[in-house]
Amino acid sequence: VQLQASGGGLVQPGGSLRLSCAVSGFTTEHYGLAWFRQAPGKGREFIAAISASGMTQTYGNSVQGRFAISRDNAKNTVYLQMNSLKSEDTAVYVCAAGRTAGVSRTDYDYWGQGTQVTVSS
Repeated sequence: VQLQASGGGLVQPGGSLRLSCAVSGFTTEHYGLAWFRQAPGKGREFIAAISASGMTQTYGNSVQGRFAISRDNAKNTVYLQMNSLKSEDTAVYVCAAGRTAGVSRTDYDYWGQGTQVTVSS
């Protein structure tokens, strides 16, 4: 089982990035998928989750209205579109898969390595 996140990088405040997480080793169509992030010196923060069907999306308060999660089950991939980025969005972004699309780390069984996002002028 492998979750490979990509798409991170350096972006100016107000800019956008789109992260991808490709899953291999199992079919994601029955799994909830999510993004978390971890900034230096801070705990892992829930960002967004999407249900197996794709019908339900849940967002953390800090990104509501700016980020959008989506999935393509045919490609076994989950995406995170990040708009209006702020310096406080700087973190390592990690994708996860689990039987439920919850907001807690304990809802997820499989984790990726993460991709660095840096928001700075």
